Amino acid sequence: MQFIDTHAHIYDLTAPLPLVLERATQNHITKIYMPNIDEETIESMMDIAALYPYCLPMMGIHPCHVKKDFTKQLYQVEEWLGKGTFIAVGEIGIDLYHDTALLAEQQEAFSIQLALAKRYQLPVSIHCRNAFKEVLALLEQAQDGDLRGVIHCFTGSLQEAEQCIALGFALGIGGIITILKSGLAATIAAIDLKHLVLETDSPYLTPAPFRGKPNEPSYLRYTAETLATIKAVPLTEVAAITTQNAEKIFERI
Repeated sequence: MQFIDTHAHIYDLTAPLPLVLERATQNHITKIYMPNIDEETIESMMDIAALYPYCLPMMGIHPCHVKKDFTKQLYQVEEWLGKGTFIAVGEIGIDLYHDTALLAEQQEAFSIQLALAKRYQLPVSIHCRNAFKEVLALLEQAQDGDLRGVIHCFTGSLQEAEQCIALGFALGIGGIITILKSGLAATIAAIDLKHLVLETDSPYLTPAPFRGKPNEPSYLRYTAETLATIKAVPLTEVAAITTQNAEKIFERI
């Protein structure tokens, strides 16, 4: 049995990384995909990737870190994509939860990074918070059959899930599904496992047994167990199908 954590900011953890990764291995995590946030996280992420080959980096600018001069940020993203081996373009998208002042900049940065993903034949890891309409509009515009990836931390409705899937994207399922009041379980119960991948968003969005503590890849098992209960299938089936899904999405073309 093996799992892939498709979204973990392990460079932001304060716990000793060797111990975090040892716990991950003990819980059958065989690969960890690391989304970038901004120019300040690149060095630490790349250092981890160099030391631990199963920790695979992405390259992109998180929407909350898109600045007024975002074009300078994107020059750096493109430079890194041209010289490095990355598993995806990410974390990219639109976030209108805290602030809407830079919506236009977020939209343009998102569109440019989608184009970069197509140019480099890489999948995308998409952040969407309080912005489903805006994200969907740009995905519909950009999708020409060459875009693939994951809607990270999916928490939307069944209709929104179906729209994402119709556009060719998988849904990233994390610790929120373990929280009963989230209502996510009812939505995911209606979605075939072939459209789902697992993630932690470590050190954020910790699953129910550890709420209030930093999340880490080893806790992915709790999300997987909850998903197995929801789908009424063995844990081994969740592991096999979600791992196969992740490998298919993130394989290099």
